[in-house]
Amino acid sequence: MGIVIRQSIKGTVITYIGAFIGFITTMFVVTRFLKPEDIGLTKVILEAGMMFATLAQLGTSASAMRFFPYFKNEKTKHNGFFFYLLVLPLIGCLIFIPLYLLLRQPVTLFFAEKSALFISYYYWIVPLIFFIVYVAVFETYSNINMRIAMPKLNREVIVRLLLMAVYLLYGNHIISRDGLVAGVVITYGLALLVLLAYIYKTSVTSLRHNPSFVSKPLRKDIARYTAFLIIGALGGTILNRLDLFMISSQLGLSHAGIFSIAFYMAAIIDIPSRSITSISSPLAANALKEADFETANALYKKVSLHQLMIGGLIFIFVWTNIDNIFAIIPNGAVYAEGKWVVFFIGIAKLIEITLGFGGILISFSRYYYWSLYFTFFIIAIGVLTNAFFIPLFGIAGAAIATTISCLLSYGAQQWIVLKKVKGNPYSLGTLKLILIFLLLIGLNAFWFTLANPWLDGFCRTLFLALAGAALLYIAKVSDDVQRTLKVIAVKLKIRRKM
Repeated sequence: MGIVIRQSIKGTVITYIGAFIGFITTMFVVTRFLKPEDIGLTKVILEAGMMFATLAQLGTSASAMRFFPYFKNEKTKHNGFFFYLLVLPLIGCLIFIPLYLLLRQPVTLFFAEKSALFISYYYWIVPLIFFIVYVAVFETYSNINMRIAMPKLNREVIVRLLLMAVYLLYGNHIISRDGLVAGVVITYGLALLVLLAYIYKTSVTSLRHNPSFVSKPLRKDIARYTAFLIIGALGGTILNRLDLFMISSQLGLSHAGIFSIAFYMAAIIDIPSRSITSISSPLAANALKEADFETANALYKKVSLHQLMIGGLIFIFVWTNIDNIFAIIPNGAVYAEGKWVVFFIGIAKLIEITLGFGGILISFSRYYYWSLYFTFFIIAIGVLTNAFFIPLFGIAGAAIATTISCLLSYGAQQWIVLKKVKGNPYSLGTLKLILIFLLLIGLNAFWFTLANPWLDGFCRTLFLALAGAALLYIAKVSDDVQRTLKVIAVKLKIRRKM
């Protein structure tokens, strides 16, 4: 467990450094130097690239996690696993990049009225798709080799610093809008090269492979699993980006830019969960390979509880300071339109981090195909709810639609997890957490308001953090947190005596 603990600690530290860089970039650089239309443009380009990249991966990231234990053997250089990891996404690129090019006409019709600017940069997404595909693949390969720190450094720090540089160059009129788009795409190309160099140095990268090692039953299982993942990815990629695309189409890129800033404020809720999920996924894969549902379920409960705990506290800190945030950021009056987007997307994120690990359990089990039964139903719900709520409530309507879709999709997923792998994330600790969150929101209502938003935010957050820590300790929500708080308390007592 030594490497797990070390990599988890490193990953967590890097995640928070990256979160700080992302916060500065999004809340102070982007809002200061980019117009909402520019923000919407770059966001739509990135999301379109990520959507097609997810499809082009052909489920490689998930299937690599699931099947690596069958190939793992350092003496035989993992039996050609790295070779297959390169070839499968390449086939996906050869399928989905031409498909993307063929879709130019219907995409033009979809965006032409409100977001015609996006069409001008349509072909820039082609190299972006390729870069994102292999960044994700190489990240997965590092993760299954229990090395999550460097991929996180690459994604959370290096990419964000490069993007910040691009935004500053554009904001200071050193590059044009064309240079802005090109800089975003080139950033992911550089991220790919960094990961490739790291993997070559630290992991087995042999292209030698023995086709006979992959037995017919294993090959059949991989092919079937991959096919289901592709269909599932089709639903997931569309659903996750549906709100942004429909806002761009119906309201325009400026509204998409405001929505993106508000979405980011809520999205920080799930940042801490990424390290926990990355390091826990291989453990879940090994447990389910041995049909050890008890271990997998215990892991599910632990991951769910701690992700809800951290994510819930972050949500409370953000929401109770939402007016302070808009008062502090450049052009805050413009982006304040997204206030309720923050709330509803925040609720959706809490649902996601609480139940999301259940989807990983299903994907690693022999029941992975069950997720397909409701995928297209959820897409239909997403389209209908966005079409209904956006005209009524604008960008807040898109956030409401996302929350409804998230609740239904994760609710259906949890039913499958419970029935098929006996996974149940809920415990007495979950109920205690919900009560603590409600109590903290109630305490905030009685907290006084200071005129200076910086001072008010600091005092309010400090008060809620101390109250939250005290309530977690008293309620004994988690043994791990209990031990941590006791250690902190002991250290504080020692320092007082000194």
